[in-house]
Amino acid sequence: MKIFPAIDLKDNKCVRLTKGSEGSSKVFNTNPLEQAKFFEDQGCSRLHLVDLDSAFGRLNINNNTIEKIRKSISIPIQIGGGIRSKEIAKNYFNLGADYLIIGSFAIARPDDVKKLAKKFNNKIYVALDVLNNKIMIKGWVEESNLDTSGVLNIYDSSCVRGYVLTDIDKDGMLSGLNYKLILQNLSITNKRLIVGGGLKDHSDLKKISRITNNRLEGVIAGKSFYVGNIDLKKAQQILDKNA
Repeated sequence: MKIFPAIDLKDNKCVRLTKGSEGSSKVFNTNPLEQAKFFEDQGCSRLHLVDLDSAFGRLNINNNTIEKIRKSISIPIQIGGGIRSKEIAKNYFNLGADYLIIGSFAIARPDDVKKLAKKFNNKIYVALDVLNNKIMIKGWVEESNLDTSGVLNIYDSSCVRGYVLTDIDKDGMLSGLNYKLILQNLSITNKRLIVGGGLKDHSDLKKISRITNNRLEGVIAGKSFYVGNIDLKKAQQILDKNA
């Protein structure tokens, strides 16, 4: 299991939101390239990047920054946020994404996303953005008619690499990961799972490190890092059970 530090891009700056609300945006670094290089220097094995402008329907604002980040670091980058067509997905791959996280499009057009996952085998994750047991879409502002098990039933037999599970109610709240939700979904999928939403501190990581299911691929560190609760090197040592 790996720690995946997050850069959420809004107007080409690193920001954090609370519960995904656009109005809660707070700038943590005006230089996302500098931030990405720092994460690589800390030994992180992958960068989690969210294009918030795209998620809220403003396409291509952060393209140049994403391309510059890709050229400035060598570790893999996974990108999510507003990937609602095959064309947008291909654009992110052209910008240098190693993996994509697809939410609304995966709910609305599963056949298209399955074809995309077949073309980009082992490169596509489906977002499981959960609020009140329902999958949220369109920048987390609209409720779909599916829960996580319904999405897993659609994609477990496809070529997607796995899922990114976020408890929206905990996102940005520093209140601790939702272990019940994590364990529940690990038990009903044969795919990899990355988890986020609510990571608090090192004690939270010690708790999740006790989960022995090897399909748990990574934990996303967002606000917990930016407010100083998480030291990334220490975090990885904990997940490696060396601390």
